[in-house]
Amino acid sequence: MAKWTPKHEAPEPLEGPVVATVTGGTILWFAMFVVQLPFYGWFADRDLLWWVWTCAAGGFLGLIGIWYVRGRDAALKRHAAERAAEAEQAD
Repeated sequence: MAKWTPKHEAPEPLEGPVVATVTGGTILWFAMFVVQLPFYGWFADRDLLWWVWTCAAGGFLGLIGIWYVRGRDAALKRHAAERAAEAEQAD
């Protein structure tokens, strides 16, 4: 079997409002959890409780995601500031 090699360079990753995106997704997961709580018995009768708990798990994992992307964003900004200071000193 021949080894596969790419024929072109991979594009640069797109950077967007990552913190806002993860925060919005986390809010949606918690909102879906809260909306489903009044129907807990209905879900239990039909063996669909995993729907409720999936939303809860998504919300809590989203909290970890918010913590992670905020730290990543701060590190990227700190690195950019350090590079700008080094470039300024070089001039």
